Amino acid sequence: MERPAIVIRDPYLGAYEEKIRERISKIKAKLLELSGGTNSLASFANGHHYFGLHRTDKGWILREWAPNAIGIWLSGTFNNWEQTEEYRFNASMNGEWILNLTDSQIKHLDEYKLWISWPGGGDYRLPLYANRVVQDETNKVFNAQVWDVPSGIKHVSPLKTGPEGEPEKPLLVYEAHVGMSAEKGMVNSFNSFRKVVLPRIVRLGYNTLQLMAIQEHPYYGSFGYHVSNFFAVSSRFGTPDDLRDLISTAHDSGMKVIMDIVHSHAVKNTLEGPGLYDGSPGMLFHTDHRREHPAWDSLCFDYGKNETLHFLLSNCKYWIEEFDFDGFRFDGVTSMLYFDHGLGKAFTNYDAYFDAGIDEDALVYLGLANFLIHEIKPEAITIAEDMSGLPGLAAPVGEGGLGFDYRLAMGIPDFWIRLLKETPDESWNVGQILWELTNRRADEKTISYVESHDQALVGDKTVIFRLADKEMYTHMARTTPSLIIDRAIALHKMIRLITVSTHGGGYLNFMGNEFGHPEWIDFPRPGNDWSYQYARRQWNLADNPNLRYMGLNEFDRQLIGLIQTVPQTNPIRTILIQEKDQVVAFERGNLIFVLNFNPSTSFTGYGIGVKPAEYEIILNSDSQQFGGFGRIDDTVTYDAQPLGKLGSDYQILLYLPSRVGLVFKTIPPKRVR
Repeated sequence: MERPAIVIRDPYLGAYEEKIRERISKIKAKLLELSGGTNSLASFANGHHYFGLHRTDKGWILREWAPNAIGIWLSGTFNNWEQTEEYRFNASMNGEWILNLTDSQIKHLDEYKLWISWPGGGDYRLPLYANRVVQDETNKVFNAQVWDVPSGIKHVSPLKTGPEGEPEKPLLVYEAHVGMSAEKGMVNSFNSFRKVVLPRIVRLGYNTLQLMAIQEHPYYGSFGYHVSNFFAVSSRFGTPDDLRDLISTAHDSGMKVIMDIVHSHAVKNTLEGPGLYDGSPGMLFHTDHRREHPAWDSLCFDYGKNETLHFLLSNCKYWIEEFDFDGFRFDGVTSMLYFDHGLGKAFTNYDAYFDAGIDEDALVYLGLANFLIHEIKPEAITIAEDMSGLPGLAAPVGEGGLGFDYRLAMGIPDFWIRLLKETPDESWNVGQILWELTNRRADEKTISYVESHDQALVGDKTVIFRLADKEMYTHMARTTPSLIIDRAIALHKMIRLITVSTHGGGYLNFMGNEFGHPEWIDFPRPGNDWSYQYARRQWNLADNPNLRYMGLNEFDRQLIGLIQTVPQTNPIRTILIQEKDQVVAFERGNLIFVLNFNPSTSFTGYGIGVKPAEYEIILNSDSQQFGGFGRIDDTVTYDAQPLGKLGSDYQILLYLPSRVGLVFKTIPPKRVR
């Protein structure tokens, strides 16, 4: 085997080269095993085509895998929820159970469950591969539902970022939760989101929509992370066809759509989830001390079982094949990779990534999942949510990695929180800020972000709330002066500007944070008397010209539009780091970024080294349209002046007001006729 490419690129990995080789071999060996030597997982990951309820020429066939079962009955609205001989499954080989049905026995919208009997007991269960699960309004229990509607999926051609050979544009991700996207305190629908919210996202310029909480989950307040039915679209938001319409409309608008997929754990609920499906705890999950997640109150998959791999890989294929998703953001990758789930671990040296604490089975699964996803949809996107910094996570398997396309830069929001909480503005170190935002593996694409849904949850604070606190409720009108709000508005824009412009391949924003949504997220629960007050988004605030939210929204729109012009791979060249003044300047592509973080001092005639050319301001965070003070004339052009006798270096002289970020672009020379 050739030397792994990630070792060549990072000599510090040389001490772990043998371990990296072993990982490549393990993934490839499992691929050969599961594919029968074909190196293709497409036919292996077809559990959803075989198991579950399917229409046939003669009616229906329902297949289940329950190796510990001694009897299975179908019961539902069609037989008064009884266990009758007419609806009894026949046992087959390898733990499979089969039931053939006619159209007179079951029909569209019928609700059903399985009664599974096992040695020593039995209970109702929802089918493992159920693709439609609904909650009974009367008794609140969940039932599977027959969904007999042709998918009518509109497959579109691969979404390209530009002409062949053109550098790839940044991935600009808008993270959204359909349920909490309504103005009113209610659960929103796919259809309403498609008609009302999606056009807003398109106008902002984001090119990728990340949908949360798609897989069915019994507890709404889990944010969709305690999944019970992995193949079912959450019925709270609408039907499978409603989701298809949303994705199709997003595609027609030029956006990719990825799904927040949860394969790191499953809900413990036995009546809805797969934890004790056939009475045995070991179908898909660990049976020892590793079974329960110590922090999440959930069950942990055993990735060492081929049956678990079959279930999860089929799930990946299902969502792409049936709904035309363009990829996934894999949740909880850190928890999957380490036996201790990364809890309380510092990850300060490379040993932590290659010691006995790594779950090699999980590592193999993630490598296989990425292989499968890109096999069935080569242009698909996969993003890893990992806070550990595992080397190679977003590198191809053949190079020693796990095959993700991107990794989330989870340290960046943590850095901003620490800075805002612990350091006075006048002590901000601009060199440290730039270093924190660009400290990443150069050979792996990362998605930068200021805050995601994690920072918006009750118990934490969004950036705008850390900056403005209670003043948001009284002083966000344009006519109401407030030094606290002035600072908050200015820094909200600057923090986003420097984070977006230094991205490592992409940028992510959570729904509503672009305009400084004033409320945290708190789903209905006993502690808030089941209120929806804080599980909504007040879009009207961003549309009100009398409020400062509109300026933040417009700034985000122009910033996102601007950053799309800079290819992913364009490097960042530092021009100036002046700690005394708290001024930082850097170049990326054909753009110059200059930020003055000084809270009180403005500078005149400030020299910024540039190439010989004429420059114009194309984004000014202090512009009045963004809620700023308008202290700079954006129509002024700047001609680079030579420095020294030989004129070998050039600079532009700027007026830099305090707490202002500027973006410059060269003006093309006029043609001489």
